[in-house]
Amino acid sequence: MQHVLQISRKIDYGLRAMIFLAGRPTDELIPFREVARRIEVPEDFLAKILKTLADAGLVQSQRGSGGGYALAKPAGDISFLDVIEAVEGPVKVNVCLQDGDGAPDHDACSVAPSCTMLSVWREGQERMLEVYRKATLAELASPRGGGHKLPTLA
Repeated sequence: MQHVLQISRKIDYGLRAMIFLAGRPTDELIPFREVARRIEVPEDFLAKILKTLADAGLVQSQRGSGGGYALAKPAGDISFLDVIEAVEGPVKVNVCLQDGDGAPDHDACSVAPSCTMLSVWREGQERMLEVYRKATLAELASPRGGGHKLPTLA
């Protein structure tokens, strides 16, 4: 059996919703049911995710007739990482790394001070976060289907 690092459905749905909103005019409010229908996700789950994104200041919401959701700031100012961390919290490739900053968490792992794998986990963490930081919603919502260029890893 193969095990992979996997993005949760919550993150996937949050990113899909944000990319969809990024492709809409900035002054247009989209009802959450319309967002759910267009990106093909369950309404109840999406409602919770959109509330989380609103609480994080990434989307704005308006209730009532004519209400809905829109991005709270320009799509070029919102990264993949912003959405991921708003939905699930800090990203860590291994429990031994603290809050995604690459520093060892000695409380989470008793062998961290002498661990020979720590540098590999740290480098993987840094490269992954770099990719997620550079990918903006504006790039991913482009009419060409996502013009994001991955950074060159030297």
